[in-house]
Amino acid sequence: MRNSSSNDSREEDRNKETSSSPSNSESRFNQTLRNVQGLLKGRSFPGKILITRRTDPLDLSSLHSPNSGPRSLESDIHHRKQVDKSTEDEVENRSSTKASSSVNDTKSSTTGSENTSKEVHRSTVGARATDSARLMKFTKELSGSSVFLEKLRELAWSGVPPHLRPTIWRLLLGYAPSNSDRREGVLRRKRLEYLDCVAQYYDIPDSERTDEEINMLRQIAVDCPRTVPDVSFFQQEEVQKSLERILYIWAIRHPASGYVQGINDLATPFLVVFLSEYLEGSVDTWSMANLSSEQVSNVEADCYWCLTKLLDGMQDHYTFAQPGIQRLVFKLKELVRRIDEPVSRHMEEQGLEFLQFSFRWFNCLLIREIPFRLVTRLWDTYLAEGDALPDFLVYIFASFLLTWSDKLQKLEFQEMVMFLQHVPTQNWSDVELEMVLSQAYMWHTMFNNSPSHFLAG
Repeated sequence: MRNSSSNDSREEDRNKETSSSPSNSESRFNQTLRNVQGLLKGRSFPGKILITRRTDPLDLSSLHSPNSGPRSLESDIHHRKQVDKSTEDEVENRSSTKASSSVNDTKSSTTGSENTSKEVHRSTVGARATDSARLMKFTKELSGSSVFLEKLRELAWSGVPPHLRPTIWRLLLGYAPSNSDRREGVLRRKRLEYLDCVAQYYDIPDSERTDEEINMLRQIAVDCPRTVPDVSFFQQEEVQKSLERILYIWAIRHPASGYVQGINDLATPFLVVFLSEYLEGSVDTWSMANLSSEQVSNVEADCYWCLTKLLDGMQDHYTFAQPGIQRLVFKLKELVRRIDEPVSRHMEEQGLEFLQFSFRWFNCLLIREIPFRLVTRLWDTYLAEGDALPDFLVYIFASFLLTWSDKLQKLEFQEMVMFLQHVPTQNWSDVELEMVLSQAYMWHTMFNNSPSHFLAG
């Protein structure tokens, strides 16, 4: 997702590094600064990332050494506040958003959160997902006879204009073909295929189902009313029936895993996005009763196929014992240990296992941890990552966890469990979410380019 100029910049920096062979930590910091800034070129970056000189010079080896000292998110944000003007201007020119407040500022008090929300509202016109320049780029990419998916992923990573989400999500997931001439025909065929599946598997009496299928349908019927309970829209009977059909058809056609609790959450962003093509205004005012049976069927079909595409990239997350999730939980623990050793050590001393809180994060892709109004924005980035999503989740969740590094170090076991099961994100806006994504991308850039990448394998 980086253009040729960024490649040239990185090559030039590598040449300088080879020729000068600096030995002191001050020079190493300057090189790291230039390299990371070079990586940011050409990418619409979530949030304004401020890279500045630390009060203690950065030792490059500390990014990769298992014996390195701690480097917490709180400390990073503190140093960002002290950014020198020249660096700030340089990075600001590469970002199309206004400067966001630090996570510490926005979470320090209710007043701070309210002020941040007001500021975000005032700057809506300049937001990346809706400003005219970005909208023109999206429109240009979609207007050709064939969509260049890598360019679309690059744009979508930092947010998609809401009215374009249905089209772009279908493309990013490979459900709709990139060739515009084939698109309408493929969607029509896939929607009819879903309709046939409903008739074949769902609209039949229990006498034609196996005991296993009956139990699976009952479990889905129990879980649907529990899905996103704080959003009234999902309490509508028609919505729950649509979810039930989508999930049951998926489970029947994927016997290796069948239905697993948590998959019901993963269907909800798709349902909201594809309904937005037919319903206007706030989700809280929507009613599926206003739609025709054909429209409902089309929405369900798009949800089903997109859910299928998403889960195809993480199949072992939902098979027996969910080994894919367990593997990512281990990687998350290791990454947190590298980034913030004090909080890692404190959690270990208190006997808190990462599996106790982060399993749900991976299982539901953080849907239950943040306000639902932010989920579609988060999923813009998820879908833009494509096949790389599972590993990138580790960095997002590390950034999410370490938002509360200082707080966690003051809590004992039971308090930490309660805190991490009910993280205080109810007042979050796009600012906090994009800060998490920004930090995740920075850490991914630092660690993933290490020759001895500790998350490999």
